[in-house]
Amino acid sequence: MFGRHLFRTVQPIKQVSQPRYSHYGAKLITTSVMVARELRLLNLQNVRRYATEGSSNSGSNTAIYGGLAALGIGGGGYYYYTQQQKPHIAEPGAPKSKDEGQTIPSSTPKNAAFTGSDQGFISLKLESVEKINHNTKKFRFALPNKDDVSGLQIASALLSKYQGPEMEKPVIRPYTPTSDEDASGYIDFVIKRYPNGPMSEHIHAMEPPQRLDFKGPIPKYPWTANKHDHIALIAGGTGITPMYQLIRGIFNNASDKSKVTLVFGNLTEEDILLKHEFEDLENTYPQRFRAFYVLDTPPDGWTQGKGHITKELLKTVLPEPKEENVKVFVCGPPGLYKAISGAKKSPADQGELSGMLKELGYSKDQVYKF
Repeated sequence: MFGRHLFRTVQPIKQVSQPRYSHYGAKLITTSVMVARELRLLNLQNVRRYATEGSSNSGSNTAIYGGLAALGIGGGGYYYYTQQQKPHIAEPGAPKSKDEGQTIPSSTPKNAAFTGSDQGFISLKLESVEKINHNTKKFRFALPNKDDVSGLQIASALLSKYQGPEMEKPVIRPYTPTSDEDASGYIDFVIKRYPNGPMSEHIHAMEPPQRLDFKGPIPKYPWTANKHDHIALIAGGTGITPMYQLIRGIFNNASDKSKVTLVFGNLTEEDILLKHEFEDLENTYPQRFRAFYVLDTPPDGWTQGKGHITKELLKTVLPEPKEENVKVFVCGPPGLYKAISGAKKSPADQGELSGMLKELGYSKDQVYKF
């Protein structure tokens, strides 16, 4: 059903060499430059039409990607993908942001494995490991009971805890699950291994049926159906996991008609996590979901963004800041935050808005930093 490939081949603009006479009939001219200019303008209009139109309107992904290719968007920019991300060590009881501090809603299922509050850490058994690429794996952990659900809300995360034999203190890291919130009996995580990252290296060395401690949920941005008309997600690397949780929550809810635009930067095509899931969404909801990819080292024939995420790309594909009910979410390595939105001051403080989003006219209230 979802056979169409996301990375469609965009046909190059044909150079029209057929001569024609000018209106005055005296001077022979070629139309190649004129046609190229007209097609370039048409493609740009296709991209902007998607970014600003309502979710009920249809559009062509091929035309949009062709527009970006014709514009040459994505080249240059800033260097952030090769910076090793040092995940924040979230100690138990650490202060949370304004949104993160909200308690878990009372609608938490009765058979929820994680209930927050003073529950403490729960030991989960590793069920299976699936290799995704050279440094990323999917880990499935069994919940305490086969009919348990995780108890997580959208958007929220879990804390993991590990203390090696020579460690004075345990290492604690937050991870956002990639499995559905109503999945029974298990919970999935997509985790990248960072060199010298004590938690990620430990998890990547785990084998079934070893165990790992988890605690939560840790609420982030509370989402309800149709909370925003259009959301934009700007992610780099494994910063995609909280974005995917938001996306799942929206498209798993038939009453939620929110429109979603994803801009996802990576080093190589192999590093694009959850690529097939995004392909399915684009084919199933072409009027409401679009994904735009930027690669630092693209393969031959790559037709989307090259280099790094640029202000020109964001201006082209994102909903305009003047629209009344839009929200932009940012998650990724420190360099991405610095260039796109500015960093969070702490888990409790979103910090001031800066970078490209401020230059494009977005307000602090229109941006959330995971």
